[in-house]
Amino acid sequence: RPFWSAVLAVAIAFTASGTCAGQAGGACQTKDDAGYTAAIRKATTETYFSTELTDHLPWSSCVPAPDTYLGHIIGAPDVLDHVAQINGYLRLLASRSPRVRVFSMGLSEEGREMIVAAIADEATIGDLDRYRRITARLADPRGLSETEAESLIQQGKPIYWADGSIHSPESGSPEMLMELAYRLAVEETPLIQTIRKNSIVLLTPVIETDGRDRFVDVYMYAKHHPEAMPYPLVWWGHYVSHDNNRDGITLSLALSKNVTKTYFDWHATVMHDLHESIPYLYISTGTGPYNAWLDPIVSSEWQRLAYYEVEELTRRGVVGVWTHGFYDGWAPNYLIWAATGHNAIGRFYETFGNRGADTQERTLEPNSTSREWYRPNPPLAKVKWSARDNINLQQSGLLLGLYNVASHGQEYLRNFYLKSRRAVEKARTEGPAAWVLPGDDPRPGDQARLLNVLRAQGIEISRAEKAFSTEVLNGESAAIGGSGKGADSKAKEAPASTAVKFPAGSYIIRMDQPYSRLADTLLDTQYFSTKDPRPYDDTGWTLGALANVKTVRVMDTSVLDVPMAKLADEVRTAGGIRGGSRVTLVVNNNTDSALATFRFRLASVAMGAAEEPFEVDGHKFNRGSFIITAASGDDMARIAEAARDLGVPVFATDTKLTVARHALEAPRIALLHNWTNTQADGWFRITLDQLKIPYTYVADTRVRGTANLRDLFDVIVAPPFTGDLASAIQGLPMQGNAMSWKSTPETPSFGAPGLDSSDDIRGGFGYSGIAALERFVRDGGLLVTAGESAALAVEGGMTRAVSLRRSQKLVCPGDVLLTGVEDARSPIAYGYGEKLYVYYSENPILNISLGFGGSAANPGRSSGRGSASDPDVIQGRAYTPPEKTPKRTPREKELYVPEEMRAYMSWRIPPERELPRVILRFASAGDLLVSGLLDGASDLAEKPAVVDVPHGQGHIVLFSNNPMWRNETSGSYFLLFNAIMNYRHLDVGRAVDVGTAKTE
Repeated sequence: RPFWSAVLAVAIAFTASGTCAGQAGGACQTKDDAGYTAAIRKATTETYFSTELTDHLPWSSCVPAPDTYLGHIIGAPDVLDHVAQINGYLRLLASRSPRVRVFSMGLSEEGREMIVAAIADEATIGDLDRYRRITARLADPRGLSETEAESLIQQGKPIYWADGSIHSPESGSPEMLMELAYRLAVEETPLIQTIRKNSIVLLTPVIETDGRDRFVDVYMYAKHHPEAMPYPLVWWGHYVSHDNNRDGITLSLALSKNVTKTYFDWHATVMHDLHESIPYLYISTGTGPYNAWLDPIVSSEWQRLAYYEVEELTRRGVVGVWTHGFYDGWAPNYLIWAATGHNAIGRFYETFGNRGADTQERTLEPNSTSREWYRPNPPLAKVKWSARDNINLQQSGLLLGLYNVASHGQEYLRNFYLKSRRAVEKARTEGPAAWVLPGDDPRPGDQARLLNVLRAQGIEISRAEKAFSTEVLNGESAAIGGSGKGADSKAKEAPASTAVKFPAGSYIIRMDQPYSRLADTLLDTQYFSTKDPRPYDDTGWTLGALANVKTVRVMDTSVLDVPMAKLADEVRTAGGIRGGSRVTLVVNNNTDSALATFRFRLASVAMGAAEEPFEVDGHKFNRGSFIITAASGDDMARIAEAARDLGVPVFATDTKLTVARHALEAPRIALLHNWTNTQADGWFRITLDQLKIPYTYVADTRVRGTANLRDLFDVIVAPPFTGDLASAIQGLPMQGNAMSWKSTPETPSFGAPGLDSSDDIRGGFGYSGIAALERFVRDGGLLVTAGESAALAVEGGMTRAVSLRRSQKLVCPGDVLLTGVEDARSPIAYGYGEKLYVYYSENPILNISLGFGGSAANPGRSSGRGSASDPDVIQGRAYTPPEKTPKRTPREKELYVPEEMRAYMSWRIPPERELPRVILRFASAGDLLVSGLLDGASDLAEKPAVVDVPHGQGHIVLFSNNPMWRNETSGSYFLLFNAIMNYRHLDVGRAVDVGTAKTE
């Protein structure tokens, strides 16, 4: 099939080089394509899965239909198309129709092109630049009078952008969008003519181009080898799987960058994602709560669009079209926030996909078929469902949506303008007036990173030209991030303001700009009520807190009068060697992420880590500061170059340093993955790749087969995985024949630089893999686990006095929480202050106990006379007041040993060096929540967040939080980097008295 597709493509392209095929330059002729129409109806399982909009296809004498190019109709059984074929067909349309133009959006991580096709009538296509200028001007209405705005609205046309397959297994939309493009280009029905004349349609058939090709390989291999065990889709994209639709905040992935850039090129009125998961056609509105920072116009637009399509499809007899009861509308991390966050309309469909092009008998769960107010014509309990059914519903609904917007174009453009104008007015009408990031932040590198994330979102950043002061309200978490007070539950007094001084060079994000609401969304704290429906995704994301960077919310409008200059370029920090000496160089450990890059870039340069804070030549330096002595001339040049490139200040001194220090390493790192789900490790990979920290990507199956991992690696990082220890040991079932994961003529997209390969992906760690990890640690290596992967070490028997527990009470579906640094002398905590905000999402809770009753809390009085507060009077002897239970710290409670048990149960008390060392601990229940939804906080309060456990000659560091989550948690990165770079010296600073002798 690929060969004949290529032959047909060449033939059609040759024909396209002349005038209209077969017409000798005359007008194109259209009629019903009888063969294609018959094939559509044959592939449609029921008439109520089709409409008059899609049950046919016209034939054009000028423009080739999809089957001419692809060799099959859209929605044909058992066949899917690769990205090159899909893009090639749309480019063919553009070459043959004056109603179609194709633009490149950019390349994926693996070099596949993302495209957008613009479709409208000939006159509109010929004047696209003018329409783009109109929407751009409406997007930024500053200086635009009402008269001028109304004139532009009347001249403009709404732009409706539909995109497909952000999730690779959701495979129908790329096929459907090819047919829709053809239909819009050639069909002459009144509905299509209205769409072409009164709007501009943008179609992006494949968002996740890398994952699409891999899924087609997986699917077609299964079709050609029905006897073989089906492959999992190991990598949906180059880095992450389902989470590629959760990158709308930091824009880390190529697809997110390309989509956002394309939005700014067009300012689409509507952006419409096409998803496939639930029966039959869900049209998004969401249950709520909706994002609280959006203009209220947005939610009314969601309802208006959805209910029109529900009504029109239901009126046509389509079964199972509904809205409301899925998703919420709270989090700003989805792809459609490229539109929603910029005053446009982001929306999506969910249709019933078959993860391919199969026709299958499907039986639905009762919760999908019940009649509800929002689902009055519900799906049937049993259905025969085909790929063409999916195509019909997607395309029918989308055509109705396009028609609705085209028919009311000026109304939607006016709303777009109003939302933009009201966003500019926000600074004075509702506040805040601005957000300020102080110019003296102790972590300027990660402050710059945060500011550049905001700039990539189109948010304007200004810089104060002189010092200033402004009033800041107390009592509403005004200052978040850094080592400051943060969200303090005790600060609940009546609102009062405090004058706060900011130095020159402070960054000001004015709220009198078009994207003020998005800036507010990303920087503010979030509260998600426990009374609301269960959230669909994360409920907290406060970026300043997660970056450990201070942000200040300012209501005082006088801040807008501060002399400032808008930044034209990305924010960069100044770096280089300061001072005239070349004897000793010192780099303060302020936990900026760039310091890790600096160390690994200069891996051959010997560096030390200071074990205590110190001062030299009037400059103060934190624990863990980098010390370089006697650098050669060549090394000095390399150090200076790295410092300049990375924005790292290096201080040179002739003073002889006496502070205790140890070697700061640039070790060999392995990053673990399995062959069933590479989602979580993808976020670790992208962070390490961005920071240029070298690592080896290692599969569970390779660990199982490696006799001595210590010969190869110094540090092994195990990101969170799904499941328990048993599933990690088992991996993919050892069924059937060996399953290789490599690029072959049948599976050309399996391999890519940066991904892994194997002759057999079955079998997981096995028992030998767990034993290999244990030996690695025992021989001096460092094993770092996060979340569920702690089971490898804890349930694998490598730790003492540590256990994992799943709470039945805790509700914490993705929050920003407060922790405190408990052991500042641990190298893992080097550079950090007293507090740190972390991301947490219902991971296993780390418990530390020596097994003697836990906290040794006073159990209360025994049953007897009086009340619960009265003393217990024992008969027959004089009354003796009970001993008071001493107040203990969480650490003392965890390591408590009753005096009467110490003599004969000493074997249960580990040697001092093997005791767990708590580095970071969650705050008390009242102070724990910074942003999001939290219920049952007492189950997590004061529990360990980061624990260091010695084992043999090595260490195991357990993260209860996830230190590398969706590229949002840069404030936590250096906990991991500190552990890695100090892996041979993690016992430094360990207290002598660990509290095991505490008794009543």
